[in-house]
Amino acid sequence: MTSADANRPLNVLFLCTGNSARSIIAECIMNREGKSKFSAYSAGSMPTGKVNPYALNLLHKLNHVTTDLWSKSWEEFSGPDAPKLDFVFTVCDNAANEVCPIWPGQPMSAHWGVPDPAAAGGTDAEKAFAFDETYRMLFQRISIFVNLPFDSISKLSLQEHLDRIGKHGAAASKEPA
Repeated sequence: MTSADANRPLNVLFLCTGNSARSIIAECIMNREGKSKFSAYSAGSMPTGKVNPYALNLLHKLNHVTTDLWSKSWEEFSGPDAPKLDFVFTVCDNAANEVCPIWPGQPMSAHWGVPDPAAAGGTDAEKAFAFDETYRMLFQRISIFVNLPFDSISKLSLQEHLDRIGKHGAAASKEPA
């Protein structure tokens, strides 16, 4: 980061295929946990056009600001008017395997895949539990990330940290084919 950029928050983009649950949840967590140090966004390669109601319910229950959330395409973050991205994290295996646009700012990236709570079946309680688990996993990873000593670690070491965080507390992610 240049000295002119030193006072701006670091921009983080969370990617998923549908941008309806995992990436939305991660955006909210990062904007709360990262406060003025980070600005988080989320997007999808094939956005559903709406935020999953279980995700919204959980975020409301946990007092996250949800007024500006919507399911959007990752193309919004690849144009000349897009924010300069510092980090891009994929939170689903499908998005991690897709060819991504060229991101402004040459951000560091890592895969932080978690199981898709929107794919959970069963009762409303079982579905809500799947969203709770997704939130827990993303919260742990983001909490570790925002507390890294960014001023004192090299870019190579930072990339190693990002990759390790992606493996923290994760069950094997099961994505539909």
